[in-house]
Amino acid sequence: MRKKNKKVLVALSGGVDSAVAAALLLQKGYEVVGAFMIQYENSSNVRSQSLERESCWRNDYREALRVAAHLRITLFQFDFTKDYKKHVLDYLYREYRANRTPNPDVLCNTFIKFGVWLEKAKDLDFDYLATGHYARNMRTSKMYESKKSENYFSTSNFQNASQFVCYHLMMAKDKIKDQTYFLHQLNQEQLSRVLFPIGDYTKPQVRRLAKRFGLPNATREESMGICFVGEVPMKDFLKNQIKTKVGDIVLSSGEIIGKHEGLELYTIGQRHIGVQGSRPLYVVDKYLKTNELVVGFEADPLLYKKEITIDDVRWVSGQEPKFPLTSEVRLRHRQALQKCRIMNNESGIMVEFGKPQRAVTPGQFAVLYKNGECLGGGVIQ
Repeated sequence: MRKKNKKVLVALSGGVDSAVAAALLLQKGYEVVGAFMIQYENSSNVRSQSLERESCWRNDYREALRVAAHLRITLFQFDFTKDYKKHVLDYLYREYRANRTPNPDVLCNTFIKFGVWLEKAKDLDFDYLATGHYARNMRTSKMYESKKSENYFSTSNFQNASQFVCYHLMMAKDKIKDQTYFLHQLNQEQLSRVLFPIGDYTKPQVRRLAKRFGLPNATREESMGICFVGEVPMKDFLKNQIKTKVGDIVLSSGEIIGKHEGLELYTIGQRHIGVQGSRPLYVVDKYLKTNELVVGFEADPLLYKKEITIDDVRWVSGQEPKFPLTSEVRLRHRQALQKCRIMNNESGIMVEFGKPQRAVTPGQFAVLYKNGECLGGGVIQ
């Protein structure tokens, strides 16, 4: 079926994934317009040599312009720096000051990419927003069961009085590149207006498609780092915003072996610079009251958890499942899925692991899966 009358705003980042997404949509007959979003400008008060460079978005914008010209589509440019500061950067600093390790990419997707970007697409009368994420958005129809469902699904999504449309966030075909971990907070309303054109392709296939479409950025390397900020050493980035206090580094046995630069700059599981004998040391805990950074060896029991509590839990379906729930969990991007059991008790949602998990980090997200579907997730306490 041709999609000639459907208008799609494609977020062109300058990278190959979003460029291929736009080309695929054109091939399918959609009316496609590109958009380049500005989220972050280097601040003049940053003094780190690694940050004193041209704003990272300018090279990306040039690449996006080249792609748009090649595809013969219009390219808008929008500035969302204020929104990014409010929803992502302020959250990032707040969490680090609380001695937690946040994941800004999750909030970036929830509030920026599928928040203000999606609202802009709606305001401009586009039917969909499309991105180059490795994920799949599957639509099904389910029987309408109760009035409660009306709280979670827009009445515009109902096909008739007895059915409603439900959107499922599914893992990408490329399990290595799968990005559903970062998308787990998306809700039904957001998913109803979102397209993931490359979710059914692997990265090598995307590269081959880019060459087949003749895209000018077909061989461009991937960028890494903080969402929209770039490849910046986290310590340099944080030191400009967070006051830190030097303290003792101690072994889990209590022996003092050095000084740390500030607890906020370290995360659980991080390899500590230094050895004890010939064995490397890892951050296993933080003692906030005494300002001590606790380190230990790989086998240190403090480095492993059998169960955790998660807070601010979001369910993609909009409805809480029946507990207990047997599922799989991912505690970080690209971690292999781990078997778990989910329970709801007085202290909140509890995740019990099939086997102890290494470096479970407060502030990060535990994301739940069942049969390849991302169910949602919550913040690790």
